[in-house]
Amino acid sequence: MPPPAPNSPPRRTRSFGRAGLTPWLHLAPALAVLAALLVYPIYQLGLISFLEYTQAQVSGGAATSFQGFGNYATLFSDGQFWSVLLATLVFAAACVLCTLVAGCALAVLLTRVRALPRLALMLAALGAWATPAITGSTVWMFLFDPDFGPVNRVLGLGGHSWTYGRYSAFLLVLLEVVWCSFPFVMITVYAGIRAIPGEVLEAAALDGASQWRIWRAVMVPMLRPILTVVTIQSVIWDFKVFTQIYVMTNGGGIAGQNLVLNVYAYQKAFASSQYSLGSAIGVVMLVILLVVTLVYVRLLRRRGEEL
Repeated sequence: MPPPAPNSPPRRTRSFGRAGLTPWLHLAPALAVLAALLVYPIYQLGLISFLEYTQAQVSGGAATSFQGFGNYATLFSDGQFWSVLLATLVFAAACVLCTLVAGCALAVLLTRVRALPRLALMLAALGAWATPAITGSTVWMFLFDPDFGPVNRVLGLGGHSWTYGRYSAFLLVLLEVVWCSFPFVMITVYAGIRAIPGEVLEAAALDGASQWRIWRAVMVPMLRPILTVVTIQSVIWDFKVFTQIYVMTNGGGIAGQNLVLNVYAYQKAFASSQYSLGSAIGVVMLVILLVVTLVYVRLLRRRGEEL
């Protein structure tokens, strides 16, 4: 005789429901803070980008009107915007590549030196990391000063101005950005290397693998989740560079030849009082960063990588 069917739902379903709700209850305070600090400003940014919002509307001299995609049409028809966007993409890509190379190389170096040099290198890197961007930019400007800078004296360049030419100015800013960004990559990758079991590296060495092959075939696959995080973080940081460009090129260089999107948005919003156009540039930057991050994560998942 078959057993009678149960009249009540199994207790496991109700307990699973409570268990599924518990993490959200713990996350609720953090989500509330994020909503207040991130979601609402982004909402305001998007809202202003669809309005006519200039100094006249701020001072109350004219009514705010809805422009639809008019600000975006104005922005996309501006040739300077596309030039600045291209310069920003190239500059950010160069900064990310140089930061990752320098950070990973120094992380490997930390595993090969003794305790005292390792401590000195880490303290120097932390000092560079802790230095405010405006202070670091001022120091680098002094180092490359055409009259009193030690770099020109050592290289025998006389009164050469590094900020006069477009590419030399971008190179100078790139060096400063890499200098203050590589410690994050170095320390994070170094922690990841230390977590790799020593038996794995010893087995690869016993099999006759060179140091480069051990790094490429053994360490990089095991460090890929960490490299993904530092790459995405570097992309976000370097795409939003503002202080270094503004300080070292005096607001974008001669005739705006060293403008990047962040400085360009600042000039539109606050120097020209075109707040809606500045907001539209901010929305475009947000969309670009989201697309780059999602595409990168999706490519990694297609390869079967776990993040």
